Amino acid sequence: MESQTLYRVKKEDLPKLEKLLVKCFAHDPLYCKLIPEKETRERLLPELFKCDLTEFIETCEIYSDSEEMNSLLVVSDESEPYNPLTFYLTEAWASLKTDEYLIKEDPSLKTLWNFMRGRDYLNSRWTDQLHQEERLHVIYLAVAPKMQHHGLAEKLMDEVIDYADRHKLMISLETHNPANVSMYEKFGFKLYGIVQKKGFDLKQYCMIKQA
Repeated sequence: MESQTLYRVKKEDLPKLEKLLVKCFAHDPLYCKLIPEKETRERLLPELFKCDLTEFIETCEIYSDSEEMNSLLVVSDESEPYNPLTFYLTEAWASLKTDEYLIKEDPSLKTLWNFMRGRDYLNSRWTDQLHQEERLHVIYLAVAPKMQHHGLAEKLMDEVIDYADRHKLMISLETHNPANVSMYEKFGFKLYGIVQKKGFDLKQYCMIKQA
């Protein structure tokens, strides 16, 4: 995905975005389920998001509304050609770093076990059912709490939708917050399905917008 209006994030911007993600997802149902203890979650999230962004800067497109970076959009363009070896090596490295950090910070292995049980939620495994390569997948859409209700989410989503419409691409995304479902429906998304693994009390709301 390319954009002429959004700010393309650079590697040197990542530390600022790590802090943004921590603020936005500290109380997200997914991370509250994976890391139930608040103090442990506050300690782990910065490093986890650092691993995520280090991977995504190599494999995805990362945008913000401006250089001030009050918002974040991470998109994977499934229609673009990629080097499978580079992709899988980058993904494997990020996974190893994440597991290493979880073991180091929680030797009881409870958090690591939660992440293993929730791996399908984290990896958007449900999109395998779509059998659609002409697709954008929105991995993160986040707006700094102090800047919410200022139209930044709309600015980011409108850009994604405009690009998808021009290139006849499906858009997929998921949320673990039921309150977000109606917001995405206003952008034209429809609920594709709800994922809930047996013995894992968390619902993943899977949504698509047809080309």
